[in-house]
Amino acid sequence: MELYIGGRAQGKLRYVLQVRKIPKTQIWDDFEIWFKEELKQQKNAEKDTWDFLQKHPDTAVICDEVGNGIVPVDAFERDYRERLGRLLCEIAEKAERVERIICGIGQRIK
Repeated sequence: MELYIGGRAQGKLRYVLQVRKIPKTQIWDDFEIWFKEELKQQKNAEKDTWDFLQKHPDTAVICDEVGNGIVPVDAFERDYRERLGRLLCEIAEKAERVERIICGIGQRIK
């Protein structure tokens, strides 16, 4: 498993496809959008994530950074950011490779 994080429109998918040469079938892009939708549907997004990653250990997870900036007033948005951030920490801990993509350039963290 690999994790790629960065701001919106920073070239994460392009980097993973062209530089890292990971097949599109092994990429879970826009992870943060999927995670938020799971929470909106009151599903156990964390468990569903781990179930998927256990079945597909060669997955490259691509996720926007969502914890920077002003803390939202809305309770759901705060909970979403908190839970996503904690889950990404767990994914990063277990991942073989973690990179932050800025302006299409990868910065290896792990």
